[in-house]
Amino acid sequence: MPLDLDFVRSQFPALSGEWAFMDNAGGSQTLKRVADRVADYLLTSNVQTGASYAPSRLSLERVSQTRDAFARFMNCDPGEIVEGPNTTILIRFLSEAMTGRLAPGDEIILTNTDHEANIGPWLKHEARGVTVKWWRCDPETFELDLDDLRALMTDRTKLVCVTHASNILGTINPIPEIAAIAHDAGAELMVDAVAYAPHRAIDVKSLGADYYVFSVYKVFGPHHAVMYGRREKLEALDNIYHYFFDKARVPHKLEPGNINYECAWGSIGSIEYVEELGVREGAPAGRAAIEAGFAAIAEQERGVTERLMDFLDSRNSVRVIGRSSAAIEDRVSTVSFTVGTESSKRIVDAVDAAKVGIRFGDFYARRIVEEHGLMPQDGVVRVSMIHYNTLEEVDRLIAALEPAL
Repeated sequence: MPLDLDFVRSQFPALSGEWAFMDNAGGSQTLKRVADRVADYLLTSNVQTGASYAPSRLSLERVSQTRDAFARFMNCDPGEIVEGPNTTILIRFLSEAMTGRLAPGDEIILTNTDHEANIGPWLKHEARGVTVKWWRCDPETFELDLDDLRALMTDRTKLVCVTHASNILGTINPIPEIAAIAHDAGAELMVDAVAYAPHRAIDVKSLGADYYVFSVYKVFGPHHAVMYGRREKLEALDNIYHYFFDKARVPHKLEPGNINYECAWGSIGSIEYVEELGVREGAPAGRAAIEAGFAAIAEQERGVTERLMDFLDSRNSVRVIGRSSAAIEDRVSTVSFTVGTESSKRIVDAVDAAKVGIRFGDFYARRIVEEHGLMPQDGVVRVSMIHYNTLEEVDRLIAALEPAL
């Protein structure tokens, strides 16, 4: 394992307790440096931006720095960064802002593997005559077939919405290929990256997405979120703020009520942490260090995923939902499974006593759970690990699971 786990775990105060946290897809533990930054903002610069007096100028400078940091994190321009409270809200803002560009007869393509955050906001346009088409995964393998997407595309397709990594399956979808298919048909691509962002470096330029969003509280930070949008795409969106904001006022026309300043300032701590991991690996500070930091994160997570997957594959009663590979290019370290027709709740209840935090249910990706007949057994058991989880913690989980299986 390339990461210095003693250093890594020392950065997260919650990890010094008794619990092994393996419900990280719902929200990771928070870095101390993030909490320190939030407190620093509230105690030293907690005023509204836009005034002439010095504390207000400091507040504005700090907010500006958050856009610079996210731009470095995602490899884009600071003017292409929109911030908000969470991914669900940001996608709803985007959906509202696209109203003027969607006419009756236009088409939106959704997948049944997505979190409801990237489904519900788009379904609302059906009432205006927009057609919604479903790109469904294979019922046995849970894979999305690119040929199926190509068959759905027409000259009326305006938007394709897809997750970068499913928060149930853990599968990494081929976003550059999906972007090429969408763009060849004249459509745009919206990517929900919530379940991907804690695990791999994000490069929106190479991915080709037109809009790309994730939540920082899944990436070691506070309850905050960020959306990238191509500058010309953001400028074309409707203004959803006050009437005196014109369409050119990007990103502010898409941030009604302003952003949470202290959470934005605290979020920089998450980015600096990943960058520090990369510097410790020998990379120069900046974008190169972010990529190196995530490379080390991915390798650490591959190790713990492989340990868990080897155990699950050894049990005839267990069905892994999605790919059983632990390869870095195939999946992130979110693993879901069922045990015959057993209640997933019963499995998780048995693990709770070992002070290992996992979870059961549909995780707001209810459509895939419903359509594949998994609701009667309380959905799936989900183990969602990130880089601070250790092989020893996986062994604790296995020891707690074994009697329940």
